Amino acid sequence: MATRLILRWLVTVALLGLVLSLLDTGALQASLARLSVPFIVLMLAVSVVQVALSAWRWWYTARRLGVSLSYPVAIREYYLAGFLNQVLPGGVMGDVNRAWRHARAPVGEPLSGNATRATRAIVHAVMLERLSGQLVLLPVAVLAMAALWLSGRFELQAAYAGTSLSAGAGMVALVLAGVGASFMLRRKNGGRLRSYLRNLGADLRKAFYGWRNACLQCLTSLLVLGTYLAVFLLLAADMDVLGQGVSPWMLAGLCVLLLLAMAVPVTISGWGVREGAAALLWPLAGLPAEQGVALSVGYGAMVFLASLPGALVLVSGR
Repeated sequence: MATRLILRWLVTVALLGLVLSLLDTGALQASLARLSVPFIVLMLAVSVVQVALSAWRWWYTARRLGVSLSYPVAIREYYLAGFLNQVLPGGVMGDVNRAWRHARAPVGEPLSGNATRATRAIVHAVMLERLSGQLVLLPVAVLAMAALWLSGRFELQAAYAGTSLSAGAGMVALVLAGVGASFMLRRKNGGRLRSYLRNLGADLRKAFYGWRNACLQCLTSLLVLGTYLAVFLLLAADMDVLGQGVSPWMLAGLCVLLLLAMAVPVTISGWGVREGAAALLWPLAGLPAEQGVALSVGYGAMVFLASLPGALVLVSGR
């Protein structure tokens, strides 16, 4: 664990260093220096709404799976998970800890089933809550990419696009091949795997099946995504970016792609990957790379500040 954490920090610092070495750091500093206290307070207020919505999504998913969870505890645990995701590798360790704490000391007794089923439901509640967000982010990112492409602002050469798509397809094929090989080597566990997938499928239906469940999950995740984009737009307004060759809609589309890049679990909380993506995306849209990296760095700083209540939970011994 310690070695992995050190490696993630080294990769994060290396990527950030590479990006900054290729940019005009003076322009980057000038953009960040424009941040003002009123806008910072407003962005932190938006983050409170974000946590409240995310915690409600977890609470609702847990209840659908038959697990007892109070909403105030869900908010507290979500803050703690958010802080741990900021300082631990992979961006999901806080959520792993959230599931572990709930399974270790659940608030109230499980509504049904034995201990093993209850623990599995608790873990699935966290997994499916995160999945709900990704199921909304992915199609929105595809729509954003299509809108940016059709706008004529993306100066992306066909050869470059073909190379990127081929590389992406190759990576996906390698991952699938690795998963397939792993299953082939462990055929003796096939029955156990099938049993687990059946249980996971049953919980998926409980959480998402039906118009009411699907609409509530989708609406909540869209609202959470909206809070992410609101922070980006507030940053852009404070940095005097809007109106300088970029519209709010274009900025929102670019920032959706940044959020998708942050999901790549190779650094600490997406640092480095997010800034590298911004340094590539903004010039493709005919905008200065320093502008995108400044927004990316400011967003990362705001996310960290917003997660600090989770540090209070950590040091309080709760």
